[in-house]
Amino acid sequence: MSVNITGINALINELERRLGPNRMQEINDRALKEGAKVFVRELKLQFEHFKDTGASIDEITISEPMWVRGKRTIKVHWRGPKGRYRIIHLNEWGTVKNPNPRGKGVIARTLRNAEDAYRNAVREALEGGI
Repeated sequence: MSVNITGINALINELERRLGPNRMQEINDRALKEGAKVFVRELKLQFEHFKDTGASIDEITISEPMWVRGKRTIKVHWRGPKGRYRIIHLNEWGTVKNPNPRGKGVIARTLRNAEDAYRNAVREALEGGI
């Protein structure tokens, strides 16, 4: 079963006309930041289950909003002195020698777990800004 929603573009155009493109981008950026905070909070909870030194948790970073392929985006990545970004991919997917590490699939599980909370945070930020 599928649903066809019409009028979304007209609604966005009307909001931009009333509020202005800069105000719409500010509201959008605030909503993205709130949603990213919810995701990172869940990600840190998931990483606690196989915590060793805690470096992977400490180096989780949220980027500033940016344009990627015509859409406003925030990236969650790992940046810090211990270079955990090198290990995260191996932890998520495993290796030939260790196909099932302790933290396998944590990021995918976090995406599923935080989906509803993320949408609610974005919705609240958008409603508060308009």
